[in-house]
Amino acid sequence: MSTQRALWFVASKASKKPSPQGTQGGTIYIHCHVKPGASKNREGVTSITDEAVEICVAAQAKEGEANKAVVKVLSEALNLPKSNLEITQGLKSRAKTIAVAAPGSWVGGSGGEAECLERVKTHLNKATEA
Repeated sequence: MSTQRALWFVASKASKKPSPQGTQGGTIYIHCHVKPGASKNREGVTSITDEAVEICVAAQAKEGEANKAVVKVLSEALNLPKSNLEITQGLKSRAKTIAVAAPGSWVGGSGGEAECLERVKTHLNKATEA
């Protein structure tokens, strides 16, 4: 049995400097399993499990093409700019961890972390249906 989580949240530390445009609410980490070289019509988020989010991309796994495609697919699914996403682990692997800078509006509500993670899950589930 795996103890890996597909999604987890890390709150940002309070600082004296305000974040740009108040967007920094914390970081969401998404553990992904990437399938490069898929057909163009299969490209996107294909499934979400307790362990990982499965993503198919048409780009080949060479010279970072698939990594760029993964960031593009996730940014479209989450409706966030690509600059909010960064691959933190697995640059040369199919298993990747992507850090997503969560907008403050996602975390600022009364639900906090749970509400933010639920919002991400909702966006990802919509992407699997598309």
